[in-house]
Amino acid sequence: MRRDQVPQHATTPLTAPPYPARITRFTDREYLNVVYRTDPDALRAVVPEPLALGEPLVRFEVMRMGEVDGYGPYLEAGQAIPVTYEGEHGEYLHAMYLDNFGATAAGRELSAYPKSVGTPRLTAEAGALVGTLDYGSQRVATATMGYKWQPLDFATAREQITVPTYMVKIVPDYAGGLRVCDLVRTRITDVTVKEAWTGPARLHLAAHVMAPLADLPVLEIVSASHIVTDLTLAPITPVHDYLA
Repeated sequence: MRRDQVPQHATTPLTAPPYPARITRFTDREYLNVVYRTDPDALRAVVPEPLALGEPLVRFEVMRMGEVDGYGPYLEAGQAIPVTYEGEHGEYLHAMYLDNFGATAAGRELSAYPKSVGTPRLTAEAGALVGTLDYGSQRVATATMGYKWQPLDFATAREQITVPTYMVKIVPDYAGGLRVCDLVRTRITDVTVKEAWTGPARLHLAAHVMAPLADLPVLEIVSASHIVTDLTLAPITPVHDYLA
């Protein structure tokens, strides 16, 4: 392989990259969202400045990707925190856990999604939509919602999916420091809502050192939604350089 050919590859292994280097299209992306009130001090400990907190809320999500270009079906779970940045309301992505290595690697390398390994599940049983997250052999999250309990307005559902999203992008250098440490922003705009529901919900989080979702404890359930969409992810834009 000539030296000028090496930079033409998106990632390694050079001859078998785990993901395609392009914007990803999702078909039948299904969300279970449970918004809950938590300890404001716990939120202040994990949300980075210059993001600002409002109400002490967290959105726990489990997503089933029905069909994804370049990856196939997979599942994902995590936590997002409502924030504001320079007057704009959005969400800070705190942690995400996936059962697909290619999607995990692409989310971290091509973008700034805080993705790690895990085993999420999303099923319907006994009149409930059930979302779970296991880390190794341990159950760390269980969310339940009344299955298709009440219709949710499509415009409201779309607002939930298209909220601006903030993440921290970190790229280490070769000597133990950092080459990049940015706050970045993205926002999904290409989305079609196909189903939307709301209803009663419950959420249980269990402590785990490698998946510390329970560090943001559940004090009160605020709302829940079950949404099915087609969408395309959007590129990220740096908005703050922590190394400047």
